[in-house]
Amino acid sequence: MARHLMLGDFTKAVAQMGDPRFRRVLFLGLGLTVGLLLAASLGTSWVVGALFPDVITLPFFGDVTVFQSIASGLSLVAVLGLSVFLMVPVASAFTGLFLDEVADAVEARHYPGLPAARTVSIATSIADSLKFLGVILVANVAALVLYLLFPPFAPLIFWGLNGFLLGREYFQMVALRRLPAPDARRLARKHMPQIWLAGCLLAIPLTIPLVNLLIPILGAASFTHLFQRLKPAASAP
Repeated sequence: MARHLMLGDFTKAVAQMGDPRFRRVLFLGLGLTVGLLLAASLGTSWVVGALFPDVITLPFFGDVTVFQSIASGLSLVAVLGLSVFLMVPVASAFTGLFLDEVADAVEARHYPGLPAARTVSIATSIADSLKFLGVILVANVAALVLYLLFPPFAPLIFWGLNGFLLGREYFQMVALRRLPAPDARRLARKHMPQIWLAGCLLAIPLTIPLVNLLIPILGAASFTHLFQRLKPAASAP
């Protein structure tokens, strides 16, 4: 029964993906991510130019001009490689700054009788996004050991780990808009199996290019529905 309800949450979230507020959050997150990656590329080029002069004079070889080109090429490959690895978590972190808009859009369409939610300061949003980015990166780097030790189970480990992290993060984000922090934590502990399973449903498409960029928005939307089902009737405004 719970699985059917969770699939209903995801179905409603997917059905609303065309909402202009959803698209705005997506484009803001992607725009900031691309801007950061471009800045990283320009910064790397500047550092390479400062460290490697155009011409280096070597004994027996005379003037050599290829070092800067080689260093520039290697740095470009490194930046592109890191971009592929970091694109999703960085985009998720940036998108996380605006997920309140996604939750507001879901509540406006499906729960119009709710009073205004608590506002979260931009400083708190930035701190929470950076903390979540750090946790998910460290956890997945640490899990590489398990992937190497148990290759056949690597997908299950990945889905289980990231499902737990995503479920906990998105449920807390949504719950804190409507409940005091102690109540939000108690509610999360009480329903952790459902929250974890819902997070696993989000973690599965993380491995699909381009689709994974939609996960933060889909997560905020579907967990808004999940919270509305699980919230204490008399506690949440």
